[in-house]
Amino acid sequence: MITIKEAKSKKELTEYIKFPFSLYKDNPYWVPPIIADELESFDKTKNPAFDNAEAYFYLAYRDNKIVGRITAIINWSEVNNQHKRKVRFGWFDVIDDIEVTKALLEKVFELGRKHNLEHAEGPMGFSNLDKVGVLTEGYDQIGTMITWYNHAYYVTHLEQLGFVVEKQYIESIFPFSNVKPELFQKATALIKKRYGLKSLTFTKTKDIMPHVDKMFDLFNESYAKLASFVAISDIQKEYFKKKYISFINPEYIKFVVDENDKLIAFSIVMPSFTEALQKIKGKLFPFGFLHLLKAKKHSKDVVFYLIGVQPEYQNKGVTAIIFDEYYKTFSEKGIRNCIRTPELLENNAIHLLWKNFDPIIHCQRKTYLKNL
Repeated sequence: MITIKEAKSKKELTEYIKFPFSLYKDNPYWVPPIIADELESFDKTKNPAFDNAEAYFYLAYRDNKIVGRITAIINWSEVNNQHKRKVRFGWFDVIDDIEVTKALLEKVFELGRKHNLEHAEGPMGFSNLDKVGVLTEGYDQIGTMITWYNHAYYVTHLEQLGFVVEKQYIESIFPFSNVKPELFQKATALIKKRYGLKSLTFTKTKDIMPHVDKMFDLFNESYAKLASFVAISDIQKEYFKKKYISFINPEYIKFVVDENDKLIAFSIVMPSFTEALQKIKGKLFPFGFLHLLKAKKHSKDVVFYLIGVQPEYQNKGVTAIIFDEYYKTFSEKGIRNCIRTPELLENNAIHLLWKNFDPIIHCQRKTYLKNL
């Protein structure tokens, strides 16, 4: 018999977070989260996502053993402002038993029907900066700290339960040796001169902080036209600023400004923490943080996390300036591989940025939808 229980206490939420550690034990491609970080994300008093969302965390038990988990989420900004009557589900992990999956998803459907919503979609988090999608190709590829990994049977379960594909994402990788500076160095000088632009680079995190709010404003503006986009609120900006910016090497954040110092483009790249996270197994202490610090300083792989360009500059070659700056930084640091986070298949503008680097699509993922 399958029993579903809502995880509410810190102990229950810790068990919720730890379930994938047993499900993917000895799997060389799964990347563990930091347990304390997940707990904070699920804390309604700390994560500002809960200002505009509600979420419920469910565990599935059989014979008093955890066999699955899921989060049921309503992003009220999405429902009320974009008029998308959707209940989300995320942090979905399950043993290979479709009855467990069915029981967990029924809790998502219950929340949706309670609020007269029209459909359920997932896996996805609270916002656009959370992880997204069930892996559909690339099960033999190691993940990143900002993607979910899953077994192939997840897709089978969802399809057998009547879910259909809603959104498709691709992830790609290319060796830094593929980057030919002559493709953008000449253009960089011309574009800077033509539009009166200049690049801003940093060596200290404190020097970035005055620009972060404008960066998130530009992020909202850059992605506003995407069908799935939900803007980041002012409170969320503060949260992400404190939580993530210090995690990133300051030299991996690049800005482009105009002659009036208005921000017109930005990019954030992160060192790969994959190997460090696998070593520390979710624990920062006593020595886990040292592995993360080592990765931050010495990782030879980087993850392109975010890039945004003001709409009026999106077809004017501004990204050449950003690539030129990264080329200098990556050359100094001896970077080997450049990894792209999930990109919507329909986002052709972002795909075109990488075409000259001959990227290889190594993972694909999808969100699935079912009408209630």
